[in-house]
Amino acid sequence: MSMVPIAVWTAAAVCGAAGVQPGAVPGAERLDEPRLVDGMLVFPQDAAIPRFMTEAERRFVAQNPIVAARSGGAPTGPVQCPGEYEPMQAILLSWNGQASWLTIVTQMANRITRFGDAEAWIVVRDQATENSARTQLTNGNVDMTKVRFFQRRLDSIWIRDYGPRYIFEGDCRAIVDHTYNRPRPNDNALPAWLGPRVGHAVYTLPLIHGGGNFHLSSLGQGYATRLINNENPGKTEGEIIDLWHAFQNLDTRLFEPFPTTVDLTQHIDMWVQVFGDRRVMVSDWPLSPGSTQDLICDAAAEAFAGEGYTVHRVPAVTSGGTHYTYTNVVLCNDLVLIPSYTAGAASPYNAQALSAWSAALPGKTIFQVNCQALVTAAGVMHCIAMHVPAPRGGANPTAYVQSLNEPAVLERGSVFGLRWITDDDLGVGEVDLLLSTDGGATYPRVIASGIPDSGAFDWAVPDEYLPRCRVKVVVRDADGNAGHDANDADFSVGVCAADFDRDGFLDLFDVDLFFGCFEGLGCPEGADADFNGDGFVDFFDADAFLDAFDRGC
Repeated sequence: MSMVPIAVWTAAAVCGAAGVQPGAVPGAERLDEPRLVDGMLVFPQDAAIPRFMTEAERRFVAQNPIVAARSGGAPTGPVQCPGEYEPMQAILLSWNGQASWLTIVTQMANRITRFGDAEAWIVVRDQATENSARTQLTNGNVDMTKVRFFQRRLDSIWIRDYGPRYIFEGDCRAIVDHTYNRPRPNDNALPAWLGPRVGHAVYTLPLIHGGGNFHLSSLGQGYATRLINNENPGKTEGEIIDLWHAFQNLDTRLFEPFPTTVDLTQHIDMWVQVFGDRRVMVSDWPLSPGSTQDLICDAAAEAFAGEGYTVHRVPAVTSGGTHYTYTNVVLCNDLVLIPSYTAGAASPYNAQALSAWSAALPGKTIFQVNCQALVTAAGVMHCIAMHVPAPRGGANPTAYVQSLNEPAVLERGSVFGLRWITDDDLGVGEVDLLLSTDGGATYPRVIASGIPDSGAFDWAVPDEYLPRCRVKVVVRDADGNAGHDANDADFSVGVCAADFDRDGFLDLFDVDLFFGCFEGLGCPEGADADFNGDGFVDFFDADAFLDAFDRGC
């Protein structure tokens, strides 16, 4: 049993959970919801919690509004947010929900590990759940050598909405973590918990959000619906867009959301999928021409085309309160998983959807997965999968030095906090910190050797003048593979006043500049001829300069 501020877990809750009845369509199953008990939410174990917010959760949020987490700041290095069509190391999945849902997860894991050239990272509640999952996955012919389990309790299966959004800072993967737009605390805590366990830095994005309401291209374009405005009433639309740019380096365009009578989530991944640089699939509505959702999709298709996209269309249907989408797909290297349905209103379009995706992505391996059991909970496969991009170093670890990337002067004999991040397919084992005193040509001095990869080190700065320094971080993994990075700009330890042109060298140019300044012919910016600082320019200043010059500072 896990006691948390918002959710309380009890075995009794499984039997006593209230139900949310989905639309009366073939294949629909009863959905569960948490119960309010003494002002707290009780989440049933292994329950079918829907993607949308249940009535119990709405009542709870009315009394306990969701508040965006406070941010510790955006990434400081160069950021690139990879599209879902980029090379992937893994697809992250949640082993949660009723048996029919886990059948879908098993089929996805089979395709990912057998045909997607990727790993399946699966979050399970505990060891007993892992044992059960192993049995089902093995029986489902999943390549178990490519499965990695993480034991952590979650509230729901909808990992797209609360899972880690990956970026690259430098050449290192890092996680951007928003506040989940549902009162599901175990779900919301996953990215911050996962980051340290896979060696990835985590940045807290101060937005309330559901990750399915976002698509992006690797060219720096992001897309969402204006649901994000409603979720963050204290921020303007411009402020929201600026936050996504600061954390993910994306210029984001917002579209109008579907009415909740069509789609309870109002997420863009229910009707859009960016599947390449300027290539996109957008829903079309053959049974609802001229409807609000049809007009929204047509306007979006026109907007994408205006941005230079090649736009493909695929049918969508709404029936019995269920939104049947064919854009909610999983891309994984050369694999594409698209949903199919058995409901009478949607099943005639399964073949048309397969044809549309085959035409859009020739040469890819495309599988249809029956998602009828899941779609009545307001989402399908994209909603229950999160992408983990492949490491840029391949088998070699990478590093990014976050400190001293602009010119700086460190005080001699002080203590300076060096900061860095790293990345590797297996995990970094140890780190060396090296110092260059010739602008990065060589690194003869060892600051620290064989230290743990903590990302931080308090450096005892030398008590000597060093005009042209750089710091290098060398990282090694368990297999002995190595990588490195150095800071981007020269910095100095101490200041040499006789280096009058501040170029890091003592030479006749400094003498010439000083005496020109001394004689009133002009001084370099920020310098003057009162070398001894007594308020007068006289012979004593010339003598002090020459003494410092001769001593080499």
